[in-house]
Amino acid sequence: MLSQFKVSQKKLLEWYKTYGRHDLPWRNTDNMYHIYLSEIMLQQTQVNRVREEYYPQFLQKFPSLKALSQAPQSDVLAAWSGLGYYSRASNLHKTATICMEGLPNTQEELIKLPGIGKYTASAICSFGHNQNIAVVDTNIARVLKRFFALLNPTDKKIWTNARTFVNEKDPRHHNLALMDLGSLICLPKSPKCEQCPLKDECQGQSEPEIYTKTKKKEYIALELFYGIYIKNNQIALEISRERMYKDMLILPRVEPIEDDFLANFKHSYTKYRLNVKLYKMEKADDEMVWIDLNKLEKAPISSLTKKAFKALSHQEKFQKC
Repeated sequence: MLSQFKVSQKKLLEWYKTYGRHDLPWRNTDNMYHIYLSEIMLQQTQVNRVREEYYPQFLQKFPSLKALSQAPQSDVLAAWSGLGYYSRASNLHKTATICMEGLPNTQEELIKLPGIGKYTASAICSFGHNQNIAVVDTNIARVLKRFFALLNPTDKKIWTNARTFVNEKDPRHHNLALMDLGSLICLPKSPKCEQCPLKDECQGQSEPEIYTKTKKKEYIALELFYGIYIKNNQIALEISRERMYKDMLILPRVEPIEDDFLANFKHSYTKYRLNVKLYKMEKADDEMVWIDLNKLEKAPISSLTKKAFKALSHQEKFQKC
């Protein structure tokens, strides 16, 4: 079996050399902070959005862990605005305050830090230090399930097989190759098996989709009501205590009064499908935070809140708030 793996490992690296995503900036650096930042941003976010917008802008504002640790959390959340899953930004900031001079270089120590789990710790060690360890994200898990013909495996089983398959001579590129293979070739639906470098050794290629079949995702429909109160070109917002937008500035919740209706829009967030309705408010509480309308883009607001202002922008009633 070991000789078979060597053949597969060689094919995988040859494929990666030709077709891998070598242009990604976090793959062309040995700066551990840059690698760490990319791994946090890439959780639940498309590669192109990270590469073209958030990654370079964030590094421009916070070029090092030390710079990040010295910044107010509100500035970090503002830089993260639109990326979603805002606890990632909060944990990133917390980790920077703990490790302002540099991250630890072992999985055991990394996992102790806020927001760093098994995958992120292994990715940092593999991609940053070329340590001989397995990395398993969604794409790699899909490749391994098919390659080893694993039907409904536990996470433990997938990680075990990943460790068995690691190329000891070049673990970093091996893991990156598996990641790209899952992203570009071994797709969730209609995988491009004929283009796969592992097709001859893949135990599940005859029925690839059976090994990654998942239950149909169920969504929860919610209706949310938010209030709009503007005075002297400033808008009243609240500091969120909810887990979803913790420490972000959000519009205040209100009881709907149809005569005060301004606009509505749809918004999706993880398993939720939201119907959001906006209403004019007659007064604001003392605890509200006032933000200049011209400075909203630099405020720590969520994509939902940004979408609310976009929905309002052409409303005549909004202009008179």
